[in-house]
This record gives sequence, structure tokens and C-alpha cells, in this order.
Amino acid sequence: MHASKDPLHGVTLEALVTALVNRYGWEELARCININCFKNDPSVKSSLKFLRRTPWARKEVEALYIDMLDEKEDAPPENGPWSHWRSKKGDE
Repeated sequence: MHASKDPLHGVTLEALVTALVNRYGWEELARCININCFKNDPSVKSSLKFLRRTPWARKEVEALYIDMLDEKEDAPPENGPWSHWRSKKGDE
């Protein structure tokens, strides 16, 4: 058995939208992707209904989700060996 390289493999649309809302909130999400289901009385349920029948919007949401995953990979772990390190460039 091999792992899929597709970052969306096994991720439901509901999990994807929920993760984006948890990370950005509805207001920021509406700024990133200008669609009414994120602006006017937003909910996961209404967003899923819209995204399931609007392929271009779903692609934008999937792209933002992938970008969010890339951001997390670039950030150092919160409790890793570098988590308390501070840059001293300004102290030189």
C-alpha cells in the first residue's frame, strides 16, 4: 500500500471547509475567496451546498486549503527545538 501524494486525498469537503474556518474565520475567508456563502450568514452547511454545485468556487477553496497546509509545513513546530529561539540580528 502506498500513500497518496494528493493533499486532498481522503479529506472530505466538510473537513476542508471546517479547517479553513477554524484557521481564518468567516470574515477572512470571505476576503480570500469572494463568494456570498462566506459573506452572508455563513455556515458550513450552506457553504457545502454551494461548493458542491459550483466547481470553480470549490477549486478556489481547495487551493486555499492546500496553501494553508503548505504554510503549516513551513512553520517550525510550536514545541520543537527552535520554538523558543529568538533572532538577535538587531542586537549586533
